[in-house]
Amino acid sequence: DPHGLVHLQFRRFAGCPICNLHLRSFVARHAEISAAGIREVVFFHSPAAELAEHTSDLPFATVADPGKEIYREFGVESGARALLDPRSWPAIIRGGLLTVGGRFRAPAGRQAGGRLGLPADFLVAPDGVVVAAKYGSHADDQWSVDDLLRAAAVRR
Repeated sequence: DPHGLVHLQFRRFAGCPICNLHLRSFVARHAEISAAGIREVVFFHSPAAELAEHTSDLPFATVADPGKEIYREFGVESGARALLDPRSWPAIIRGGLLTVGGRFRAPAGRQAGGRLGLPADFLVAPDGVVVAAKYGSHADDQWSVDDLLRAAAVRR
């Protein structure tokens, strides 16, 4: 975006209960994020048709990357530590309960890109340079809205 910062979020798969919780926090503060001059773009390693079923109500762009081509370009990884790290368990439980309770649509039983993806966040300046990055060490290790706004404020 030649006029502002872009926050690239690499999430797991469409319908991921952890991702749903995380993205809802960004939806709730979307106006604040936009006012800070930040545009959100969220990647999922799910097919476009499946992604549309889960993200059509989001106020920001979502990108299907079922072959994980862009994930590889940015060095975004997968691994057992995504779900085995106890720090991810509260979000797994809370997101799972909200999914079972009907708040979120359940993900497909089989995920083409697997279920062990790790999150990552990148802040990209108008000239295309990545000015800040975070590679998650477990499934719930990503920037919060406050983390994003702080990273953007440093770049202004």
